[in-house]
Amino acid sequence: MAPKIVILISGNGSNLQAIIDQVASGEIKAEISVVISNRTNAYGLTRASNASIPTEVFPLKPYKDAGKTRIEYDVDLAKKILTYKPDLIVLAGWMHILSAEFLQHFPENVINLHPALPGEFDGAHAIERAYQAFQEGKLTRTGVMVHKVIPAVDRGLPILTQEVPILPEDKLEDLEERIHLVEHKLLPLGIQKFLSELE
Repeated sequence: MAPKIVILISGNGSNLQAIIDQVASGEIKAEISVVISNRTNAYGLTRASNASIPTEVFPLKPYKDAGKTRIEYDVDLAKKILTYKPDLIVLAGWMHILSAEFLQHFPENVINLHPALPGEFDGAHAIERAYQAFQEGKLTRTGVMVHKVIPAVDRGLPILTQEVPILPEDKLEDLEERIHLVEHKLLPLGIQKFLSELE
């Protein structure tokens, strides 16, 4: 039986599309069980529906409105995902830091895409911060990594990394575009590598 993947998204889903395409072509030997978004208007949900992949929306707002905590949200999200019995959970532009209470259910099989190299620019706005460091003469490259997810943000074991050069004439948008192109290649490769190690 093909391994089962659950994908969590929050937005446009361009990295999701790269995964969908490689599952369809057979390059990723797995099936996508469901795409879950924490935002109702995420275009990635449309991408999934167009590929006949089940979708679910699981927003945080009702929890906040009811005075519940992020941890309660995470626990319920984990319960929902457990029903799919996934071999792998992929965070593909998921804008919500997952707590230890979520990760204890999936200690080894959550991976994330982060637009920086290991130990550099953890957390939000990584591309902007790398570009700023470049402007200050501190570096001439940044990168992308696919890594296992642990409670410490963006500190899990790297699965794959790739450097991305920053060119003297680059505007921030140029760097963002170059990084996104690398992301679309690296995340599917990271999934393939993870799944090959399951066998």
